[in-house]
Amino acid sequence: MAVVAVGRLTRLGSALAALTLATTTASAQTYGFATLPAGSLSHVISSAISKAMKERAGLNVLVQPAAGGNVIVPLVARGEAEVGLVNIMEAQDGLDGGLKDLRLIGAAQGLRTPFFVRKDSGMFKVADLKGKRVTMGFSAMRQIDQVTRAVLASAGLTEADVRPVLVPNVVRSADDFMAGNSDMFFFTFGGPKVREADATVGGIRPLEMDPNGMPAARKINPWGYLTDISPGPFYTGVDKPMQVYSFDNVMITSAKVPEDFVYKLLDAMEKSKGDIVAIAPAMAEFSPAFAYKQYGVPYHPGALRFFKERHLSPRPLE
Repeated sequence: MAVVAVGRLTRLGSALAALTLATTTASAQTYGFATLPAGSLSHVISSAISKAMKERAGLNVLVQPAAGGNVIVPLVARGEAEVGLVNIMEAQDGLDGGLKDLRLIGAAQGLRTPFFVRKDSGMFKVADLKGKRVTMGFSAMRQIDQVTRAVLASAGLTEADVRPVLVPNVVRSADDFMAGNSDMFFFTFGGPKVREADATVGGIRPLEMDPNGMPAARKINPWGYLTDISPGPFYTGVDKPMQVYSFDNVMITSAKVPEDFVYKLLDAMEKSKGDIVAIAPAMAEFSPAFAYKQYGVPYHPGALRFFKERHLSPRPLE
């Protein structure tokens, strides 16, 4: 009997040790959040969401900077990073390009993306860029080149009407502008680089777009729309109400990622919104209703469960 009892205790001890090891391993697991380099708005947002995941859901999420969406999308679709933050054009192009495991978590926020110039440049409208040095190419962010061409088209301009300065991504666009190598740069409001450029060159302003040029812009990029903005701390260089070019920043994942992880991510974002906005003010418009829109990329089951529990239906794009 004593031998049997000892055997049972031994087996019980082994089971408890295995359970403890499994729990420790699970709690120590690190999840990847692929995003743009430091200095970008996407990096700020991803860092804020990762912090919320750690504090609210107890999940260790590590921000993984990448050169651009053409790196992030396949990385996430293959399951090599659990989450990614890219624009909707990059997500749709990834699915259309054969990444069938790509899934949406939801929209994070709308990107307000004008062309910025020096405040003393004498330029006020996109049309004023004719003959000027314009950052283009965006070899690591091909969809941004599409946006650049769309914005130029709104003013009746093409690549032939400007002097292209080839750059790999938006961070380099801002760096070249500050270095005096270009007459403008493309960036989203809220990015640290925008404030850096403002301080470096003695003031910047966003160029105004002509709403009548949007049909021409949509022929190049159907995902863009105009947003009304007003002067405020978030909108660097804006001194009067105006409209700026916009498109959505979305969170992506892979069909291989567990449902529970995606659900917890959205739940943590909802419950920690105040903390997220304190780090990334651009996330002020985030809500479960904002996140759930009608896109061509299918949603992850974890996201669908989250939205269903909140009695939400996908909203059409603006």
